[in-house]
Amino acid sequence: MLLGAKFTFTRLSYHSGDWDTDQRMPSNILNSLLEYTTIPIDTKEKIVALSSPDIFNYPFCYLSGHKLVQFDAQERANFKKYVQNGGFVFVDDCNHDIDGLFAKSFEAQMASLFGPQALKKIPNNHELYRSFFTFEKGPPNTSFELNGWGDDLVHDYLKAITINGRIGVLYSNKDYGCEWDYDFRNKRFLAEDNTKFGVNIVVYAMSS
Repeated sequence: MLLGAKFTFTRLSYHSGDWDTDQRMPSNILNSLLEYTTIPIDTKEKIVALSSPDIFNYPFCYLSGHKLVQFDAQERANFKKYVQNGGFVFVDDCNHDIDGLFAKSFEAQMASLFGPQALKKIPNNHELYRSFFTFEKGPPNTSFELNGWGDDLVHDYLKAITINGRIGVLYSNKDYGCEWDYDFRNKRFLAEDNTKFGVNIVVYAMSS
């Protein structure tokens, strides 16, 4: 997908668990894309059922939650086909907990679909961390990790499933969704805009 194409923030709904998290985050990321880049954007978040063929119309999808992830047969088929055909899914664990229900069940789904070794840590010098802004140390930390919530760990790496040399599934236990879940007009009160890494994710997804 070329940078000249229009970007739609597409959230995946799925039958199990709770998919409708961090509801202000998409507009915050869209505001950052408008502020920092020249990518044309849809200004409204799009919600698409994972079981629907409509997902194949969007090159970028977001999936999150706190609870069990148990895809049904159509969701499994669509997820695998979407990723194998060049789609990009950013998956964020709202529990920021490697032992939590979302993490365990989502990783089990990925192992079932793509093989037990498919989801791997990506190096902190990966092009994702310099696709727009530069993050020399890899994925930026979130306040949730640093405050000792979740599993009391700072996750130094993100994981990914790579298809044909590009990330198809980017997986985070860092809870970026909640970190960016605030009214974008309040960004001016931050010493550093913490949504910049979200810009990197979108630029990578749209250009790789």
